[in-house]
Amino acid sequence: MRLEHDLLGDFEVPADAYWGVHTARAVQNFPISGVPIGHYRSLIRALALVKQAAAEANHAVGELDANIKDAIVRACGEVAEGKYDNQFVVDAIQGGAGTSTNMNANEVIANRALELAGHAKGDYDFIHPLNHVNMSQSTNDVYPTALKVALILEIRNLIDSMDYLRNSFSRKSVEFTNVIKMGRTQLQDAVPMTLGQEFATFARMTMEDEQRLREVLPLLCEINLGGTAIGTQLNAPAGYSKIACERLSALTGIPFVVAEDMVEATQDAGVFVMVSGVLKRVAVKLSKTSNDLRLLSSGPRAGLGEINLPPMQAGSSIMPGKVNPVIPEVVNQIAFAVIGYDMTVTMAAEGGQLQLNAFEPIIARALMMGITQLSAGCRTLADRCIDGITANEEKLRHDVERSIGLVTALSPTLGYENATAVAKKAQVEGKTVREVVMEMKLMTPAEFEEILGNVDALVRPLGK
Repeated sequence: MRLEHDLLGDFEVPADAYWGVHTARAVQNFPISGVPIGHYRSLIRALALVKQAAAEANHAVGELDANIKDAIVRACGEVAEGKYDNQFVVDAIQGGAGTSTNMNANEVIANRALELAGHAKGDYDFIHPLNHVNMSQSTNDVYPTALKVALILEIRNLIDSMDYLRNSFSRKSVEFTNVIKMGRTQLQDAVPMTLGQEFATFARMTMEDEQRLREVLPLLCEINLGGTAIGTQLNAPAGYSKIACERLSALTGIPFVVAEDMVEATQDAGVFVMVSGVLKRVAVKLSKTSNDLRLLSSGPRAGLGEINLPPMQAGSSIMPGKVNPVIPEVVNQIAFAVIGYDMTVTMAAEGGQLQLNAFEPIIARALMMGITQLSAGCRTLADRCIDGITANEEKLRHDVERSIGLVTALSPTLGYENATAVAKKAQVEGKTVREVVMEMKLMTPAEFEEILGNVDALVRPLGK
């Protein structure tokens, strides 16, 4: 063990730990979720890059010795690469507006920098977690800035995952281009369409949500780094904020800009609400798509049974041969969670008071969990469900031929009243539309064939 000291007194820390006294107290104080911040790889990477940018800026304005800066920068590089994720041990759910996370980062980076400079862990006379690693900073500008970096990285990954899913839907839309089926409104027969059109719609819905995610990325590029405690830039030297922002942009490849009003930027969590809202939109539409897949594949004999999902596992411990739509089901559950996360973000953003929102840790956890789960869900849905879907073509065409929905195509010729009579008679007597039209002598066979003989023509606009 080694002995460290803070304002509350002495505290023993494991000798081989890179974290120190502040982290140790946080671990004691917040045994909440059991999931440490080290679980969130992109957040740790982001914290390291923010600390590196700060060290380089402090050196540039003449506040930080070159040797100390170099050691901190090297340590930050190793942390950013993921070498010390297991040293980020504070719980993701924590009081203090993220102070424990910032302290954890300061201590890990300082102690690794000490090693690189030839000193022992905890020998803070040479490189100090607060005096050097946290120079010109506050949790209140570091934490939201790091969160924005992490969110941009994770959202880019989610966009890639959604594009991956969209391509799966698109391939199926091409495969099913000429597979005729009945469309439905309010679960009732409507008019014919193709299964390809149905899957093309899934692809389009996914593409639109990708675009919405791209639109929120620029909003995350405004940062308050250099604003320190409440945005007044107290204890930040002249020129520091601009240089730190430029260095962070260079390190991440993301075009960050300094907020015009740092006081506002420090207390306002509105951008996180915006991001969460888009994630909820993605979740809702993915869940709706999963609902459709489960409904279309229901049965296989006593349901719709229009498509077959690839069997992934036995579906029951008591019913032999049963196979369940487990992949769409897990995507549904991801969506339910993300919708819940959105409420968490909403309440946390609303709960902030005066010059700071103290609840950004739960905002960070909710957003990071939602994004990573949605990303995994998209790829799982594509690989383990969509790519293996097959169509029951004969059943689909048979259902079209027997559907009363075909009468809609006759309305312009028969008139609404006659078309309604045909639909009612066909439904009551269990006959096809063709049979009833012939019985009622409303059309000749040739006239009927001209309109309905080529069912394929019914799914495309006139002249196409």
